[in-house]
Amino acid sequence: MTTESPRRRLGFAVLPIVIFAGLALVFWKGLSGNPSTLPSALIGKPAPDFSLAALEGSNTPGLTSADLKTGGVSVVNIWASWCGPCRLEHPLLMELSKRTDIRLYGINNKDKAENARRFLGTLGQPFAAIGADTNGRTTIDWGSYGVPETFIVDGKGMIRFKWIGPLSAEIMNGVFTSEIEKAKQPLP
Repeated sequence: MTTESPRRRLGFAVLPIVIFAGLALVFWKGLSGNPSTLPSALIGKPAPDFSLAALEGSNTPGLTSADLKTGGVSVVNIWASWCGPCRLEHPLLMELSKRTDIRLYGINNKDKAENARRFLGTLGQPFAAIGADTNGRTTIDWGSYGVPETFIVDGKGMIRFKWIGPLSAEIMNGVFTSEIEKAKQPLP
């Protein structure tokens, strides 16, 4: 009968711990970082074709891809009433809506109309138009990872910038404003 050495038994006991630690490190590295830096295949491409009905019970018109091709810069915000970070960024959208050099549009993602209306009634309604994406199909076509996400679209309907996650005052006053100005310039 052969017996394993204590050293060999210890090696077999430690092996699962080493494998677990290695996998944990791989997952940690893959999940850490800034989600707003995730690439978008749609940058520099036309916004997807879509036609969304107005938010039921609101006085705001619906949203179509044609609305993004009127010659001016558009900002499209994908949001939902059930989204906590959307609530945090909303005051910044209210401020952004005061700008006369852009049009701010909203895509309400997988939301109940009454909840979306209550959200806007409480926090303010900054959007020139709101498309109700009740099944989330249009949001997927935009390449959205989730809510909130905000896109800058030039006057020809080309997506020029994408911000994943909630906007902050720092982002709004820095990179976001800079990207709006860039979107006013024609693509090379």
